[in-house]
Amino acid sequence: MQFPKIANEDLGRIDKEAFSHSTKLPITIVLDNIRSLHNIGSTFRTSDAFCIEKICLCGITACPPHREIYKTALGAEDTVAWEYHSDILSLIQGLKSEGNQICAVEQTKNSIPIDQFHPANASQPLVLIFGNEVDGVQQAAIALCDHVLEIPQYGTKHSLNVSVSVGIVLWEITKKYHLAK
Repeated sequence: MQFPKIANEDLGRIDKEAFSHSTKLPITIVLDNIRSLHNIGSTFRTSDAFCIEKICLCGITACPPHREIYKTALGAEDTVAWEYHSDILSLIQGLKSEGNQICAVEQTKNSIPIDQFHPANASQPLVLIFGNEVDGVQQAAIALCDHVLEIPQYGTKHSLNVSVSVGIVLWEITKKYHLAK
């Protein structure tokens, strides 16, 4: 069996205009105090691939337009809705008051392995919070969450690159939203 690559023009990708009008998964990614511009750009690109609602950038997390974000986002910073908030705690309180289910992605006591988590229902918006590359999600932010999700890890390292974590979590959550339809 042969596996010839599909040409980009034959992939059936939608353009920016169609993407802006497409139905998005009711998922908001929150990046809090992310230092790496490449992690930010990769998160935009992954969020575009999974067609999520928006990204909230908090604290020291840089915002587009920025050349270093563009290097990994490859234009996704223009397709995925985003907003900046200086304070994650007020952002979480606001999102919670709007009916969002709030989840931090972190290693804590009583965290739920991501493969065992099921969103409350496919129509309730879900917020996924990712923290700083060194310190993770702030404890004060975790205290406001409904759940804490953890990516099971089996090696000697107990952390993953932020953009890798975003990809793993979005893959797992997206499968559940699509199965619920």
